[in-house]
Amino acid sequence: MPLKTHIDETPTLNLTPMIDIVFLLIIFFMVGTKFTELERKIGLEVPAVNDVGALTAAPERKVVNIYRDGRIMLDRQELDMEQLQATLAAARGEYEDLGVLVRGDAEIPFQNVASVLNACRSAGINEMGISVRLAQRETNTR
Repeated sequence: MPLKTHIDETPTLNLTPMIDIVFLLIIFFMVGTKFTELERKIGLEVPAVNDVGALTAAPERKVVNIYRDGRIMLDRQELDMEQLQATLAAARGEYEDLGVLVRGDAEIPFQNVASVLNACRSAGINEMGISVRLAQRETNTR
């Protein structure tokens, strides 16, 4: 049976590679910020155009709120049915895939929601949704 004649060294943690990586990251971000500063200082006048069409994807869905008293709100503006339809048609002109989410108070007649959905359809909106919340289940603890 072999006998151990020497004591093993305790392992040490070498932090040198981690420190090297941290310094490299610091240098990378410092150089990256210098490039963005140089781009801002370029004296360039951007050309003007007449047509202001959208170059990006459609934004988030528009949210239409219907309150108990019959008010209809879109983007924090109170609108009637014709104004809502015109506003949504104009927004759809900019973004063809525009979606609308209708949120109505639980106590309003469904006719109000149906009228808003009809105005959305008349404006050419194809993607519509109705916002609801999940009912809380009653738990019996006996």
